Amino acid sequence: MSDAANASFPVMPSWAEHYDVKDPDPSFALLLDQTLPFEPSAKAAMLTDQRSRSRQFLLPILRPFARAGIVAAQLVHAVTPKWPHAPRFLHRMIAFGMKRFLSPEANYLILRHFHIGAQITRFIADNAVPGFRFVLEPMEPRMPDDVKDNLFLKHDLNIFNFVIQLNQELQRRGDDIGKCDSLDFSAIRPDKVQLGDMPRGRFNRIDLQTAIELYTPAYAFWLSDKDFWRASNSLQLDETIALYVARMTGEERHLSLVNNCHPMIPHSTLRAGYRLMLHGLATEVLYGFLQEMKVRAREA
Repeated sequence: MSDAANASFPVMPSWAEHYDVKDPDPSFALLLDQTLPFEPSAKAAMLTDQRSRSRQFLLPILRPFARAGIVAAQLVHAVTPKWPHAPRFLHRMIAFGMKRFLSPEANYLILRHFHIGAQITRFIADNAVPGFRFVLEPMEPRMPDDVKDNLFLKHDLNIFNFVIQLNQELQRRGDDIGKCDSLDFSAIRPDKVQLGDMPRGRFNRIDLQTAIELYTPAYAFWLSDKDFWRASNSLQLDETIALYVARMTGEERHLSLVNNCHPMIPHSTLRAGYRLMLHGLATEVLYGFLQEMKVRAREA
C-alpha cells in the first residue's frame, strides 16, 4: 500500500518507538496487529488521535452536554422543521474549528475519508454498471477550508443519490449485482489521495471523536430536520455498500466489521457521533480490503 501522499504521518509514530514488556502499550499492540486491512499511515494517525489526552479526558466530560444539545435541537425542529437551516454557516464554522482546534491527525482522517469514499463508490459503479455516468458531487478536498462548500452535506447527498441511481440503472438494464469474473480496480488509487499539510498550531489538540461529538448538535441545529435525519441515517448504509462489494468480489470477511447495520430500522440520532466513528473505520477497512485485492489481482 502506497503512503507517498501521506509522508507527514509516519507509519511508526514516536510513541511506538519504545516497548516495555512490563507495561505494554495497547495502541502499540493494535498498530502492529495485521488482522485489519488498513493503510499504515491512516492506521497510525487514527491510533495517535485515539490515544490523545482530549480523547481520554475531554470527551467523557463533553459527551453528555453534546447529547443534550442534540435533544434541544430536535425539540426546536419539532416545532419548526425547516428553520433554522444555514448549511453554509455550519460548514464555515466547521472549517474554522478544523483549522484552529482539531489535531493534524483528525483533520487528515476527515479529509481522507471523502477521497476514499468516492473511490469506493466509483469502484462499485465501474463493475456493477460499466459506462453509466452518475450525477454526484466531487469529493477531493485538500485542506480544511475546502469543506466550506457544504462538503459534509454533499457527502450525505452523494451516498443516497449513489444508491438510488445505481439501482435505477440496474433495473433499467434488467440486471443485478453479482460476482464479477474480472474486476476493474482503476478507481482504487491511494496515490490520488493528495492532501495538503494539516494545521499544527498551538491549539490544534482536539481529537476526532471529541470533535464529532461537538459538531453533531451543531449539525442537528443548523440543518433542517430532514437534512439531519438523512445525514444520521446515511451511516447505516455502510452495510449496503459492503454488501455490494461482497457480491461483486465473492468475499465477505469485511462484512463482519460493519457495525452500522439495518438501514430500514434507523438508530436514535443521539449516538450519531459514535456511529460516525464506526462509519470512518468501516470505510477505511473496506478501502484497505480493496487495495489488497488490487495487489493480488496484479500479481496473479
